[in-house]
Parts: sequence; structure tokens; C-alpha cells
Amino acid sequence: MSDFTAAVRSAEAEIRALFDPTALQHNIYLSNRYGANIWLKREDLSPVRSYKLRGAFNAMRKVMAQGSDAHFVCASAGNHAQGVAYACRHFGASGTIFMPVTTPQQKIDKTRAFGGDSVKIELTGDYFDQTLAAAQAFCRSEGAIFISPFDSADVIEGQATVASEILAQMGSAPDLVILPVGGGGLAAGVTRYFAKAAPETRFLFAEPAGGASLQAALAAGAQVTLPRMSSFVDGAAVARIGDLPFAALRQFSADQVLAISEDRLCVTMLEMLNTEGVVLEPAGALAIDALRDVPDLAGKTVVCVCSGGNFDFQRLPEVRERAQRHAGKKKYYILQMPQRPGALRDFLDILGPEDDIARFEYLKKSARNFGSVLIGIETSRPENLAALEARIEAAGFGWRDITRDEVLSAFLI
Repeated sequence: MSDFTAAVRSAEAEIRALFDPTALQHNIYLSNRYGANIWLKREDLSPVRSYKLRGAFNAMRKVMAQGSDAHFVCASAGNHAQGVAYACRHFGASGTIFMPVTTPQQKIDKTRAFGGDSVKIELTGDYFDQTLAAAQAFCRSEGAIFISPFDSADVIEGQATVASEILAQMGSAPDLVILPVGGGGLAAGVTRYFAKAAPETRFLFAEPAGGASLQAALAAGAQVTLPRMSSFVDGAAVARIGDLPFAALRQFSADQVLAISEDRLCVTMLEMLNTEGVVLEPAGALAIDALRDVPDLAGKTVVCVCSGGNFDFQRLPEVRERAQRHAGKKKYYILQMPQRPGALRDFLDILGPEDDIARFEYLKKSARNFGSVLIGIETSRPENLAALEARIEAAGFGWRDITRDEVLSAFLI
């Protein structure tokens, strides 16, 4: 047994004071779809609904074991903040959680509920980099202990307890493990543990296409900071993979990283909610969605790590919207409508029996012969929209599909 393996098992034994092993569930729905044995490691069922508690607890217990009355600090707008807050309360330690001013109130309230009187929440900075700088400055001035979300050996060791649980629960090594990646702490810990305990297991990694920092780093052979990124998959929206995680993961190939479409991810989130009753945040659904891109699944035993379930249901309309657009069942157009009586009726007559107007904005300018109309159409089958476009063209209406136009969508939709 390697020193790392022994340390992870020791960490797992200590974590039992907080919660039992999270469920490893065989999923019949996914298994039937892919002709494989698909298992879900349900980290969304931890006390804070994510795996982040593991790493935070492990790092903090080592400090507490030294008899320290340390004050703990973290910078986070989500799962890491809740993990640190929960651990502070467990240890009876004090902590300060730095969160961006723009953090949704729901996340602030949950963090405060987990930490109780043990933690203080500081809202500072419009962007995470500003929040992180404030947290680190506080640590320097107050002598506090900063708990990194992923770039820490003790945090990585704590996240690796996911791997020790998987092997104990299965009783044998799976053929494939699919891991979501943000900062890389979970992937670094799990792969390192498996390398000693079950070296025959293969790995794939799932990152949001709008923030694939591990894939970029592996392709370059060195750390890369993404110049721009999307924050939709907020639990994995990291512009630069952590230094320690990258050192552990650089042995893998960029081909082993799957960049997941964020719109398609929304389809998976809704499927898991509606079919399985499983509530996953975007990052928590990455590994399941990645199954769509794996060609050789038949007959394999596969574990997908569901990293978190802290989903704000106020985002559900956005998730549904993006899922419909990905499925081709909803599109947005700008129409050139003739400025004459009856033009709108002529257009309405073009709509098919399954076509529904979901958005309509008409700007009439008397000095022009045509007015611009923003219209959104929902339908039950993608082919309906192709047929509608053909009828619009035949009727002589000028039109433009802006569904995938990032600039116009940002302003108009």
C-alpha cells in the first residue's frame, strides 16, 4: 500500500464522523440506453450536496490535529464555501467565507445555514479574482489559514476518498470512470488512488466546452489560462487548472478530455430530473452527459461521478430554454415584416399546427416599408422548423436565424 493510498483510507475513516459513504447506484435507464453497466457515484447526496466537503474537511482536520485555534478562510461562491462552512461548524472552529457581491442569495443563505455562528460571510468583489485577492489579503493580515478549493495536497487527498469508496462499494475495479473537471482536485485525487489500487481502470474527463482548461493544458503540455470562458457550468468554470492537479494529470492525453456542450448538458439535466428524479447542477451532470461521446461502452462497467446537486430552480427556465435550442425544437428569428395591413395575418397562416409563438416583439417605424420582428418559435419536432423556414422563404418574408448568434442573442433573447 502506498503512502498516498494509506493516507486516503485514513482520511475516509475520519470523514465517517460526518457522513456515511455516498451511494453508488446502478442506473437501469442509462445502462439500457448505452448497453453497459452504468453506475452513478452520488456526491450530490453528501450533507452539502457535493464532494467539496471531503477536501475541506481533510485539510482542516490536519490543522486542528495540531491543537490549533486557527481561523479558516476560503473564497467561493458555491460548493467549496458550503463545505468549509460545514466543517467549521463540525470542528467548532471560526471561519470567514469570502463570496462575490454577485453571489445569488440562495447560495449565501445555504452557506450561512451550514456554518451557523462559526462563520462570517464577507461579500466583496464583482468577479471571483477580486474575491480571491481579498481573501488572501485577509489571511496575510490576520494570520488565517486559507483552504484552497483544489490546489492543495490535503484537499486532493480528501477528494480521493471518492475513489476508495467506489472500489469498496463495487468490490472490483470498473472498466471506466468518468470524472468532471473544474480546478482538477477531484480528478487528481481519484486517478492517483486508482493508479495504485486499480491500475487497469481507464479514465475520461468531462469539462464544459466554455471552460476546458485541462484539455487546453494537456494539448499544450503546460499550464494554460483561458482568455475567456462561460460561467454557466459554475461548479466547473475554472480558467486555469490547478498547479498540483495538473502535475497529477499531465500523464493523460488531451483526447481523454471531453468538452461538453453546455446546451446539450441542459438536455441531460432535464432527462435526469424528469426520468430519474435526480436533481443535478450543471457540473454534476457533466460525467453523465459525456457518455454520449464515448463510442465503445457496450458491455463495459462504467462509473460516472455526479459531483454536485446544488441547483437553483430559478435557473430551470434557462436550462429548459437551452435544452430546447440544442434539440432543435426552439429557434429565434428576425423577420422583415411588410408595413401593410394583413402582413401579420399572412405570417400566422404560415405556421404549422405544432408551431407555437414563444416570443414576439414588433418594432414599427412609419418611415420604413418594412418593420423588424423578433420572434421565437417552439415546436415538438426539429423538422417542423426546417419546414417553417421553407414556407417563410416561399412567402417572400426576409428572415434571419439568430438562435446561435452569440452577440444578437445576448442583446435580444
